[in-house]
Order: sequence, then structure tokens, then C-alpha cells
Amino acid sequence: MEVDKINDLRSALEILKQYKKQFHETNVEINPDADLAGVYKQIGAGGTVERPTRLGPAMMFNNVKGYKHCRVLVGLLASRERVALLLGAPVKELGKYMGAAVKKTIPPITIKTKTPPCQEIIYKAGDDNFDIRNILPAPTNTPLDAGPYFCEGLILGSDPETGHSDVTIHRLCVQSKDEISIFFAAGRHIDQFRQKAENAGNPLPVTINMGLDPAILIGACFEAPTTPFGFDELSIAGGLRGKPVELVNAVTINQKSIARAEIVIEGLILLNRRVREDQNTNTGHAMPEFPGYNGPANPSLPVIKVTAITTRIDPILQTLVGPGEEHTSLAGIPTEASIFNAVELALPGLLKNVYAHTAGGGKFLSIMQINKRNATDQGRERQAALIAFAVYSELKHIILVDEDVDLFDSDDVLWAMTTRYQGDKNTIFIPGVHCHQLDPSQDPAFDPRITGPGITTKTIFDCTVPFHLKEMFTRAKFKDIDATPYLPEWY
Repeated sequence: MEVDKINDLRSALEILKQYKKQFHETNVEINPDADLAGVYKQIGAGGTVERPTRLGPAMMFNNVKGYKHCRVLVGLLASRERVALLLGAPVKELGKYMGAAVKKTIPPITIKTKTPPCQEIIYKAGDDNFDIRNILPAPTNTPLDAGPYFCEGLILGSDPETGHSDVTIHRLCVQSKDEISIFFAAGRHIDQFRQKAENAGNPLPVTINMGLDPAILIGACFEAPTTPFGFDELSIAGGLRGKPVELVNAVTINQKSIARAEIVIEGLILLNRRVREDQNTNTGHAMPEFPGYNGPANPSLPVIKVTAITTRIDPILQTLVGPGEEHTSLAGIPTEASIFNAVELALPGLLKNVYAHTAGGGKFLSIMQINKRNATDQGRERQAALIAFAVYSELKHIILVDEDVDLFDSDDVLWAMTTRYQGDKNTIFIPGVHCHQLDPSQDPAFDPRITGPGITTKTIFDCTVPFHLKEMFTRAKFKDIDATPYLPEWY
């Protein structure tokens, strides 16, 4: 398969260029400060971005204002079709494909080579005129952003007690020439490493890896309990590609870098150092988050002190538009995999497929396609939903549909809700459950009955037909005929 040739971002792009309407590059000058995101919003961001937006090609900006030797790529994973092409998987079976990869992981390996690709050019913090802001074009998404952000930087850190490594994507705001703030959502593993290091009186060495094989990025977005504490998510990328991810020693710190990354930032999460996220702009906002709103600036965030930046020659800085379809792919497809594996283990054959819907940013909303085979399956669809909530704590709403409903077609899902659902009989509320603090409705200001940020009422919308009534709800069947000779040329 063509995807067998992919071992980094550049080889992935070469594969993508073979397909129409999947990749576009421009030499027109672009300002990374809000302009780049503003352009891509109209061309391909999709997701929960304010309308008008749409799905479109991944875009490479070759002429970034103020940066002669760095290009910017946006939207690589901003469509399921593109993810399927880059992983060699059926577009409607991506969750199952990822779920299989979790079961056949291959651990990363450390290689020794004189000049790995990610270290072809080295900038050290002690060099004259060293300044992150002059080396890398970190974009802002909107004029209200707290500052320039690295939106697809994969943090690699290690447990200071066990040596176990973990990788995750976090919100990274450039604060000065050699400092970056980092936002950790509650319970993130690398934040636990930071706390351990801080308790021991030490900084935590980390690398920020950007411009990667898409299998590495999407594999890194699994969460517990699928990938519990101690699980190295780089092994999932190994399972997807059938070969280990290669690592190298960082240049200035005791940590690993991904060998074929376009860009690596090396640094230390400082001991007991905190900064206000918008200290340079005072906007009160961070950046657009996946629910579609500007996230509030955090008043106190840990700081990464940058010790070096290493890059390939003519590197590619990979980014995304915060609430766009790319976030749905990164967060949602691993969520689908986790839910499918867990339900299949508990209730074999009941769950036909699952889709982490883009309206929830790949996190808040899932559509579960249920296959009731006999009368004893009645009621188990709701049990499947409860399993999904247990597997993915940030899930807020679940819509259950039958096997004859296309879960990827929102019109079809809403048709099922309209004709197979009664609100007073088919809605299950589970109040007072922890979910996600970035949903503005999960706050006491929205409803005083909510006890704290990130507490919600989880809801199941059961739009499946009772098994004993399935015959009554049979959809109208049309003749299956080849319509090709009748189609207009433009169709």
C-alpha cells in the first residue's frame, strides 16, 4: 500500500498530493497573526468554527511574512477522508481501524545517528539573538488570542520516578524569547510528571515535537482508561504503521525527540514558576477552543524554559484552526476506537459503529449505531451508552440509532430522532457528572444547580426502535439500479 511509504510529514504530503482537492499550496504572502487562520476558516477549517466555513484541502503557506525559512501547514487532518487516505483505512471504519491498532502496539525505539532529520539545524538558547518569535511563525487564530500559539505541538515527557514516557498535545502560548506557557486539562499524565518533579525540587525536561507523521499525532490523542497511566501512546503509531517510531536524544536536555519531526523545541518546565496566559496582550482570552468559543486566559500556568530549537532544513510548522474539523479528527477518532472496543468486549455484536460528531469537537457528542438482533437486546443499547460514558469521561451527549441509519449523515440521525423518539420516554438524564470545563454551559453561572465548572447532566437520546416494533419502522425500499448513464457530467 502507498501508506506503507509514510514515515514522516513530508512522505505523507507526497502521498496526499496524488489525490485531487486534498492539498493546496500557495506562494502568496500570509501574515501568521490572525490572517492565516482567517483564510483557512473560509477554505477548509469546518468543525465548530463560526459560519461560513467548510471542509477543504490541507494548505501549505510557503511565504510566511517575516519568516524566509519556515513554511506553515494547516488542516492536514481536517477531514475524515484525508485521515483515511493517510492511514490506509476505510473512511467509515476509522474508529474500528484505530481500535485494532491499540491491540497490536509496537513500542518506539531510540536510534543513534550522526545528524537525525529533526536536528539538521540547531538553535541554542545561549546563542546571540536567540528568540523563538524570530525563528518559528507561531500563529494566532484570532485578534483576541492571548498570544501566538503552537497548536499541534506534541509534548514528550517522562515520569521522574519510573522513566516511563508519555506524549500529549497541549495549549502552548509563546510568552517571551525563550518562554512558553503550557495549559494542562485536569488529570493529564505529563502534568502528573510535572507535579512529581516539582515535589522533588526539580524541573521537568520535555520536548515539543511538531510536523509529524499523522499516525503519531492521532495515536497520541487516546486517553485513559484506553491508555492508562504508564502507557506510551507512541506505540499506537507503531501499531498503525507496522514499525516503531524512531526517537533520538535531545541536544540540550535529558529527553527524547521524535527523529523525523520537522521542528523540536527542547526545554524545562520550571519549578514553581507560573505566568498569566495573556500577560502580553491583556485580552482576557486564550484562543478558540474546540467547543467554538474563545477560551478564557488562564491566570496561572506553568512555564517551559526553552533551551534549544532544532529543525529540518526548510522546516514545516504544522498547525490547526482551534475549533475546526482537525480537532474532531484528532480527538474524535480515538474516542470512537475506545468506545467501540469497550462495548464490543462487554456486548459483542451489539454496536455496529460509532461516530464522535464534529458538533461536539470529537468529544462532547457521539452517535452510536445499534444492531438489535433479538428481543434480549432490547435495553442493552442503553447499557452500551453507559459503557461509552465510562470509557470517555468528556462525553456529554449520546444519540442511539438503529443499523439502518447512517450515523455520519446528520439529516438521517435527525430523521431518526424525529420519527423514532419521544422526549418524555426516550431521554435518560444522568445529572451531576464530571465532563469538561471548556463547555461554557457546564458552569454555575449557567445554572446555579451546577456545583462547579465542568459538571454536567449527561444525556442519552434513545432513537432506536423497540425490537418488537422493528417491522412497523421498516424504511421504504427503492429499486437498486445503476444510475450512471443518467448522470450529468458535473455530478
